[in-house]
Amino acid sequence: MNDSLLTLARRVTAEAAERAARARREGVELTGLKSTPTDVVTRADQETEAYLVSELLRARPDDGILGEEGEGVASTSGLTWVIDPIDGTVNYLYDIPAWAVSVAVVEGDPDPATWRTLAGCVVNPLAREMYAAAAGVGATLNDRPLELEPRSELASALVATGFAYAAERRLEQAAIAARVIGRVRDLRRMGAASLDLCGVAAGRLDAYWETGLHPWDHAAGALIAREAGAVVSGLEAGSREGWAFTLAANPGLAEQIRMMLFSSGAP
Repeated sequence: MNDSLLTLARRVTAEAAERAARARREGVELTGLKSTPTDVVTRADQETEAYLVSELLRARPDDGILGEEGEGVASTSGLTWVIDPIDGTVNYLYDIPAWAVSVAVVEGDPDPATWRTLAGCVVNPLAREMYAAAAGVGATLNDRPLELEPRSELASALVATGFAYAAERRLEQAAIAARVIGRVRDLRRMGAASLDLCGVAAGRLDAYWETGLHPWDHAAGALIAREAGAVVSGLEAGSREGWAFTLAANPGLAEQIRMMLFSSGAP
């Protein structure tokens, strides 16, 4: 079943990403704000999510939907599709080519603390990159298998993080980043959690951490990172990623990164 779910995820994610890219070329229309004045919604966010919901329910009408822009459908099959129509909306707004469409399907209640992710896909259409994974099958980038080689030197690690929309929370997160940056090779802030997680899967980043991620921010990317061999967790070893904390790291660095963040005051 996971193969057929992955096939569907790949198809709808690629189609939605192309539609969103075409909409960006035609110009961005802001339609609202969410948590803060910097947390924007575009018409493309809404239209891309509507397209994904329509296609997924047409293919699997008994499945549920959990979407960033408010689309919610209860599942009668035990499966729920967790969708982020444009992850990195501010990048999208500014025409920075680091945004993606993220789609995952999970089994059980749509709660990261208990769900089991079966398949996921993340597409960055401007980079022409499709990351995909199914549980127990492995992860790919443009159909090339991803398998991490362990790295162990913390001082040579390239790490990434993200910041909240609320200014006061960003200041707290920046203070932690300031304590980390002198202990690693360098720090990146991409602005799209799904791409950060996939960056760890591809070995482009050695670790990524963030607090305040919604389920749709990490559902697909966390599976892809895990299937590539990364360690994905909350702050404590063995805990689940989620709103409180998400960490993805190269397996040879995971414990060092976790201890560094703990000593730096995270989350």
